[in-house]
Parts: sequence; C-alpha cells; structure tokens
Amino acid sequence: MTDTTTIATHSGTFHADDVFGVGILMGVFPSHTLIRTRKQELIEAADFVVDVGGTWDAATGRFDHHQRGFDGARPAREVDGATVPGVGYASAGLVWSAFGTAYVQAWASTHGHTLDEAAVASVVNSIDHSLVQYLDIVDTGQGDVSPGIFGLSSLIAQLNTHWLEEQGLDHTAKAQLLETRFREAIAITRKFLDHAISKKVAQLRAMDSVRNAPRLLGGRVLHLQEGGMPWTHVVVNEMPEVMFVIYPDSDGNQYQIKTVPVEAGSFTARMDLPEVWAGLRDAELAAVSGVADSVFCHLNLFIGGARSFDGALKLAELALAA
Repeated sequence: MTDTTTIATHSGTFHADDVFGVGILMGVFPSHTLIRTRKQELIEAADFVVDVGGTWDAATGRFDHHQRGFDGARPAREVDGATVPGVGYASAGLVWSAFGTAYVQAWASTHGHTLDEAAVASVVNSIDHSLVQYLDIVDTGQGDVSPGIFGLSSLIAQLNTHWLEEQGLDHTAKAQLLETRFREAIAITRKFLDHAISKKVAQLRAMDSVRNAPRLLGGRVLHLQEGGMPWTHVVVNEMPEVMFVIYPDSDGNQYQIKTVPVEAGSFTARMDLPEVWAGLRDAELAAVSGVADSVFCHLNLFIGGARSFDGALKLAELALAA
C-alpha cells in the first residue's frame, strides 16, 4: 500500500454512493491520485474505478452498478418466517463489501486499537447495516429512507454546485469548484463514518466491562464504575434479573440510577422508579424518599440520581421494594 494508487470516478454531479466509495479507497490507500473523469482511457488505466465504467469486478478494482444486467445484492434473510431479498448494491456497498475490513483495520491501527478478526467483522457488518445499505437504497431508488434533505445522501447532494454559483465561470473553473466540493463531501462522510466506527468499537470494548461489573442487592442492580459506557444490549440480552443500573454522571458530581428497558430501543422498562418520585427534585425528593442527598427523578420515571453512590444505591433499594 506504499505505491501511489489511482482512483477514478465520474466527473460532474456527485452522490453519496460515489463519495463514500472513493472515500473508503482513499482511507485504505493513503498514497493515491484521484481522477474524476468520463474519459474511457483514463478509467481503464486506473487501479480502482467507482460508480462508472460499466463493470463490477472487485478483483480488478471495478465497482460500478449501472450496467445492464447488474443484480448485485446483499444475501437474502429470514424475517418472521419469510425470505426477504437483500438490499441491492450501489457503489457504496460494492466498495464496502470489498474494502470495509481493510478500512476498519486501518482506522484501528491509526487510533491505537487492536481488534481481532471477529471484532473487525462485527464493526464492518454494523456499519453496513446502519449506514451503507441506506446509501445504496437511496442511490438505486429502492426507497426514500429520509424524505426532504434530512439524511446523509440528501445532505451530501447539497454540496454540488448550482447554476447561480457557476455564473461567470468557465468550464475549467466550474470543474475545479466541483472538485473542491467533492473532496469536502468525502471529508464530511469519512468524519461521520470514523465516528460511527469509533462508537461501535467502544461498544465492543464495553461489553466485557459490563459483564464483569458488580451486581448488588441480590443481583438486581448493576454498578458501572464509569459513566457513559454503553450497557443496554448486554443487560437486556444477558441479565434478565437486573432492574436498575447505577453509574456516575459525566460531570462526576452525582450518581444516576437508570431503569432497564424490556428491549433495546424500547421506552418500556422492566421496572419503573416509584410513581411518588415523579418529577421531584432535591429537598422534595429527599422528603419523599428519605434519601438526604437525592437530586432528581425524571417525570417519566426512567432515571433518577443522588449526590453519592450510597444515596443512589438506597434509591435503588427503595425502588425494588416499592
């Protein structure tokens, strides 16, 4: 990966799928030359070609999906006993399927993380499931996953130049402006992607910490010694007896007690905090609960807090007995 690599994509208006695909290759091959062209001789000479050229062949670095007869798609899956076709590929998905692993490995190396093969695969699959497939869906017209301009595909499209900006510019100046915007789009897209990877790695690293955290009050309260650690999936899927999680808040001046949802993403808890605490703060909550350093209880009873760990633990004990 030390030699200069030529990456080609089409000139003119860009979309999120070619922006993403080129950005992935730029990350995997830091020493590269980027060409935006429709000239066939330049396309054929490039090491990698994204969203143009009429060929899908990962082995030779060709990642187009516009050619007649293209039927590349993710594997079908079973949903409620029925077979659901996989999401069809656009260039974003084609490049990610071939180089997502290398991109995540490069990101990990740059950020000082050592990820085993299973962890890398988990990150790659998560990013495809949560981001890349939606870029493909929009680009290929399989659906409008985010109406209006609310969504990465639509927001990236806003960076294309328009007629008013182009007034008075010759062809060369227009191309230069669009080139600048294209590179801005890549930088923005990679920033979001890299943060998504970072978050997924943090979730994976947190899993063992959550599993090994102390369980108090008969195993029904989990104590996390670090705030901000993602715990929901592990607790929901692996700890059916845990009703509350206690952890320090981000400012370090109180401990919070949080209810456990019945499933990830649900607003229904296994057990709510007591109804009589709803919306109370400080002295009012202390008077009702008997916990002197009580801070608050949310009106919807899913989170509360106290100044000390002992105070938060006492709130949890009272909630369990309510």
